[in-house]
Amino acid sequence: MKIVVLDGYTENPGDLSWGPLEALGELTVYDRTDATDQALIAARIGEAEIAVTNKTPVSRAVMDACPNLRFIAVLATGYNVVDVAYAREKGVPVSNVPDYGARAVSQFAIGLLLEICHHIGYHSDTVHAGKWTGCQDWCYWDWPLIELAGKTYGLLGCGNIGVHTAAVAKALGMHVIACARSRRPEAVALGVEFVDLEALFARSDVLGLHMPLTAENTGIINKDNIAKMKDGVIIINNSRGQMVVDRDLADALNSGKVAAAGLDVISEEPIRADDPLLTAKNCIITPHMSWGAKESRQRIMDATAENIRAFLAGSPVHVVNG
Repeated sequence: MKIVVLDGYTENPGDLSWGPLEALGELTVYDRTDATDQALIAARIGEAEIAVTNKTPVSRAVMDACPNLRFIAVLATGYNVVDVAYAREKGVPVSNVPDYGARAVSQFAIGLLLEICHHIGYHSDTVHAGKWTGCQDWCYWDWPLIELAGKTYGLLGCGNIGVHTAAVAKALGMHVIACARSRRPEAVALGVEFVDLEALFARSDVLGLHMPLTAENTGIINKDNIAKMKDGVIIINNSRGQMVVDRDLADALNSGKVAAAGLDVISEEPIRADDPLLTAKNCIITPHMSWGAKESRQRIMDATAENIRAFLAGSPVHVVNG
């Protein structure tokens, strides 16, 4: 059984072992594969029966060029890089990793929020640059400091990540509201208040995006919906960049309508040099790293091996196109 990993570097830059996959077949690992070159993607899959991908697209054309392909494993929860409908037509199951880093990603969301509230990194830099040494006072802060207790954290989406984020927000003394397709019992137990989308926009002091990308939420953070939000709202997005219209958010940041944004994802990744958010006021941007804790990536490795093992046993699990 031949297994090909198309873009293994971000999952395993050298601190994990591919052993769990090597035990299941003849494994070839490519660090990176040009996502725009369908011929190259097809050539690298070649005669393999199993393709493993993170962000390298597996399109209709690629599948047609790889007649031996029998199974696609995604090294992530999101699977929009695969034409899952066409894979179903061809009888090729696609499995993802549904829950591997909810705690790490929620931790990062709160980390972005706390950085906005306190600008810890900035102030550390000023101390190391000598500003405190030469200060006339025993303390200083160059940005307004924000206390979160008593404010409202709005969750757009309340799955595993949303539930863990809600728990931390509640521990900080925040009231948590959510707009979601279903009411998770864990969220109800935490005291999360479920509201409709209009109320979420109107009531949130902090709006966190915590849902997978869909046709319905693509571009949902746009100028019309931002206008419905509180003046001075804080927006946190470490979910999917395409949920935000970059220009509209940049304009809102520059006008002060949105007080600050903490973003770990951008609509086009890597970020373009001319993305308006790079020069927007009060905008923290990190390079899609929320998921990258070693513990989370090990869970991805183990779960992907289990997905392949289950497929080989004739009972695929975590199938997204069944």
